[in-house]
Amino acid sequence: MSNFVHNIFRKKWIHLVLMLYLFFPVCLKAQESSHPENQNSVTPAWIQSHITQDPVNASWIKKNLRKKTPRLFLTPAVEKKIKTDIKSDALFRNYYEDLVDEADEICTQPLLKRQKVGKRLLGVSREALRRITTLAFVYRMGQKQKYLDRLADEIETVSEFSDWDPSHFLDVAEMSMAVAVGVDWAGDALPDPIVKKARAALKKHVLISFDGKDYNWWIEAGHNWNQVCEGGINAAALVLADENPELAARTISRAIQKLPLVLAAYSPDGAYPEGPTYWDYGTSYNAMLLSMYKTALGTDFNLSKAPGFMESALYRMIVVGPSGESFNYSDAGYGSLDLSTRGNLAWFAQKTGNSLFFDHDKVNDLLQKAGNEHKSLSRLAPIHLIWMSEFKDRDSESLPVYWKGEGHNPIAIFRAENDEDTGFYLGVKGGSASVNHGNMDVGSFIFELNGVRWSIDPGTQSYHELEEIMGNNLWDESQNSQRWTLVTKNNRFHSTLTVNGERHNVKGFAPIESFNDAKSPQSVTLNLDEIFKGQLDHESRNFEKINDHTLRITDQLGLLDNTKKITWTMMTTANVTPVSNGAVLRQDGQKLNLSIKAPEDLQVSVISLDPPPLPYDKEIKGLKKIAINIPAYYLKGKNKEIIVELSSTN
Repeated sequence: MSNFVHNIFRKKWIHLVLMLYLFFPVCLKAQESSHPENQNSVTPAWIQSHITQDPVNASWIKKNLRKKTPRLFLTPAVEKKIKTDIKSDALFRNYYEDLVDEADEICTQPLLKRQKVGKRLLGVSREALRRITTLAFVYRMGQKQKYLDRLADEIETVSEFSDWDPSHFLDVAEMSMAVAVGVDWAGDALPDPIVKKARAALKKHVLISFDGKDYNWWIEAGHNWNQVCEGGINAAALVLADENPELAARTISRAIQKLPLVLAAYSPDGAYPEGPTYWDYGTSYNAMLLSMYKTALGTDFNLSKAPGFMESALYRMIVVGPSGESFNYSDAGYGSLDLSTRGNLAWFAQKTGNSLFFDHDKVNDLLQKAGNEHKSLSRLAPIHLIWMSEFKDRDSESLPVYWKGEGHNPIAIFRAENDEDTGFYLGVKGGSASVNHGNMDVGSFIFELNGVRWSIDPGTQSYHELEEIMGNNLWDESQNSQRWTLVTKNNRFHSTLTVNGERHNVKGFAPIESFNDAKSPQSVTLNLDEIFKGQLDHESRNFEKINDHTLRITDQLGLLDNTKKITWTMMTTANVTPVSNGAVLRQDGQKLNLSIKAPEDLQVSVISLDPPPLPYDKEIKGLKKIAINIPAYYLKGKNKEIIVELSSTN
């Protein structure tokens, strides 16, 4: 049973959950998969109670399917609005002109080949999606024959591939989205032989391939695979629904039943367990799926009302610090609120009318910056432009200063009151290493002050290179897996505690025990008892914002007979000078004091991780570990505490 369910059973209202469970047995199965990138997931009854019963069958499809194309994302009204916006609004005009420039460049490039990198065709599929959506959109807006001709060549080329790599079904999903959108948007303008070839490929490589039991393990997954694959497959189903209503109905019905498995991951507050990078990936396809349902079928089956899903847009914005870098826990990169992410947020903006999720001027600035740096737009750029055009400002709000997100992988964020670029920013992580793309980073934190990220997370690194060395061991989440030897994965290389030099309990779960955002000092406390099971009797980790330039971290520990040493760690790229009872950190002309308040008479050790311990570890320039090694006998008395303060007087 997952940790998420374990915590549900602690609640007083479990009897209500059990009662609802009896009424919704179909969507409440927790099913294991042996696939290395899967983990157990469950859809609680309180998620299922918010979505309608599945009405879809072949007759329903015939009745509700939009008769004319385009069906995917575009409607006549939306298309008219976009054309008006391109003429009257600088942002839309610049965006469209950049798409035209990219379409011109695509016309000069060699056609794609079926070339895998490692086990993935994903790079080719994503490039196909960028090319085909760009060409199809630009043709539809301007009706120039050269874009249609090249679109036909691109669609024909990938349709003739022997397959779209169903062994790594994300590859199929993205290629399916590409071909489906291209055929749908180009309408009757494409030559009939090309359309027939494309439709045959969508049926063979997507809908029929998906039915193969070796390839559809992800339908029970509670992570990004479910969203991406369902999005790509359903694009094919909607394009083929007029000729194959039974097959389309089966595909759509399955998605309605299985998508809640991953929607549960957003509950209750929108904190996405896989981190901000995989929010971008999974949520973008989820939004595309719901958008396609609305334009093709007139309904999203109330899936957008799943608790926490709409709130996740706020999560994606608040996990970006003043530096512009994300709180990069799990397998997340440092990615900021770039043009692509803001494009994804535009879907939430047009759904809610909240201008927080679509800042017109910032998007325009990012667009101009991308042009100046000669960067390609996102492969979803035309779809993003559609969502932006649909936005109508009805509401506005500010990011909260103090925020927590519970659920599968809880986090908390403390920000500066005045939202300044150099202000206080703290990201704290609880949860578990056992979530998809999880690391042994429970109890870790990132901390920014005076424009510097002082405590960092090592983040993620390329899967392909690691798979070449480690194979599927990279995705093995068992306690003794080789996965946990990596700097990016192991607790010894995150800003948290380590006991006796041992690994965290991979199946342990750390909830947010308390959260105070009302009075000073604001604080959050994590319960890490399960993380240190067998190593400590108990562990409570508290973070307090003492003032705008001081963070206090207090660990309250209960020791066991076998507890020999506790190591307090902070990862940084700053220059570190040990001093009595602490250290002084310097970076970018700024200074931070690290003070050990308890126990007394301790010194820090500074261990360079540049170069890293293993030849295939991620290299991070200037990376080092600040360690406070505390023998268990040092922690005397009733209250066994480790107290460290980080402060600046700048």
